[in-house]
Amino acid sequence: MTYQLTIFLDNRPGRLNVLTGALSGGGINIRAMAIQDREEFGLVKLMVDRPDDALLLLKQNGFACALKPVLAVYLADKVGGLHELTKILSDASLNIQDAYGMAAQSVFCIESKQLEQIEDVLEEKGFKILSGPEAYGM
Repeated sequence: MTYQLTIFLDNRPGRLNVLTGALSGGGINIRAMAIQDREEFGLVKLMVDRPDDALLLLKQNGFACALKPVLAVYLADKVGGLHELTKILSDASLNIQDAYGMAAQSVFCIESKQLEQIEDVLEEKGFKILSGPEAYGM
């Protein structure tokens, strides 16, 4: 299984710098990032190379954070690659609740309450589901 870190962060200057500094200081490599603005705070979602270590490090530094399971799905780098994936999930009545792509890679990270079903459907259709180490090493 692949995990993402979800961190609640005050939406004010310098807080993201403190977060990235803590991870950098701990030798944690950020592989993908998404930020959602919620006015006074933000949700930062990270894919890192060592999620368990990152969670412990951030909690020790006072950050409110959690690990959440996600699917990291390899997508062919072609027109319609993402559409193919979303059509399969739509046809199977499976919902993507949140998602983001990894920079410089054709990887799509899916968050959903239906991860096991999504994984089964996509593997049946020939999509490669990445293990944690595969996804973190991209």
